[in-house]
Amino acid sequence: MTSQSPLAIEATGLVKVFGETRAVDGVDLAVRSGSVYGVLGPNGAGKTTAIRMLATLLRPDAGSARVLGHDIVEEADAVRSAVTLTGQLASVDEDLTGRENLILVGRLLGLKRARAKNRSTELLEAFGLAEAATKLVKNYSGGMRRRLDIAASIVVTPRLMFLDEPTTGLDPRSRNQVWDIIRMLVAGETTILLCTQYLEEADQLADGIAVIDHGKVIAEGTPGQLKASVGAGALHVRLLDPHQRPEAERLLTRDLGSAFLEPDPAALSVQCADADRGAEAIAGLTRAGVKIADFSLGQPSLDEVFLALTGHPAETEPSLETDAIEEEQPA
Repeated sequence: MTSQSPLAIEATGLVKVFGETRAVDGVDLAVRSGSVYGVLGPNGAGKTTAIRMLATLLRPDAGSARVLGHDIVEEADAVRSAVTLTGQLASVDEDLTGRENLILVGRLLGLKRARAKNRSTELLEAFGLAEAATKLVKNYSGGMRRRLDIAASIVVTPRLMFLDEPTTGLDPRSRNQVWDIIRMLVAGETTILLCTQYLEEADQLADGIAVIDHGKVIAEGTPGQLKASVGAGALHVRLLDPHQRPEAERLLTRDLGSAFLEPDPAALSVQCADADRGAEAIAGLTRAGVKIADFSLGQPSLDEVFLALTGHPAETEPSLETDAIEEEQPA
């Protein structure tokens, strides 16, 4: 019988081992219903393996979990009937049109033909794909495919949606469109478990975050709590000329301590809790001829939090996790 817990996901001590690789090593998660919960970490950290266990595609080697009140091992069918999983690669058929893909999914899920057609029209319009409805998916852009893939996942609206790296490879405009879709789903009371290596994505969307590294949860909290845990403010600087960043890094490191290079090639930041020292450092950059587009003094970014927690940036080379899960058979 389904529990009435306010938690959509309750996981304790989840473990998954592939050969000598402990892809997931004792993960605990508590995800509140109706929220976006971010599972944050680099490629190979164990995020995808964890999400596949919770979605019942992999059987855990140890630990337990309940999804929407159902045990993921003993009641796997009940879990599958209430959740959807959208992975890193689009699962739509390239040789069908956008409309045909959505109608096909609707029919497979038991909708009558008329209802499947109406639902496809609703989703194509909601996701900005109405004008491309009759085009073959092979002619869609990456962002359009991703939106269609998510639309296919909610032909029948799920109570819980697993999103694994939903914006990988997308341009900034397409990424923002996917973010808007995620917000729309949560407004409709769907719970989202979002696995991502993009720290900005977690910052924008997540109500709570678990930081995973080497298969373990090493920190958990709201974005604000994680930023506060670093224990200092930060001076964020964006330059007019990205080629001047090495000189800016040298000067800021000299004046304030080790500078952190942001993903934006024109941006960098450094820990700084003192506004006067920050102002002096900016003046020093100006005197040295480093042209500044803008700067601010505030909380550290999630990038800096991740670096402080793990000793390395969030976006790193993939490990053995991907190869290992491809060899594993579903539960």
